[in-house]
Amino acid sequence: MKKNIHPDYRPVVFRDRGADFAFLTRSTVASDRTIEWEDGNSYPVVDVDVSSASHPFYTGKSRVVDSTGAVEKFNRRYARGRG
Repeated sequence: MKKNIHPDYRPVVFRDRGADFAFLTRSTVASDRTIEWEDGNSYPVVDVDVSSASHPFYTGKSRVVDSTGAVEKFNRRYARGRG
């Protein structure tokens, strides 16, 4: 590898505040904030909106958000041949 062209690859904590969930992994993402982890060390922290702890696919709590009525419009248009 060429020197001084790659970003730092270091431990980073990703935190989903909505689900009260955090995990430590390695990343090149930069952050000015830090958090003290369970091992007593301080790591950069990145807050995310969605993680495996809050995403409907992983939690099994899926919901349909349809504020425009597109689902009903689709069903009206294509359900004519049924029944």
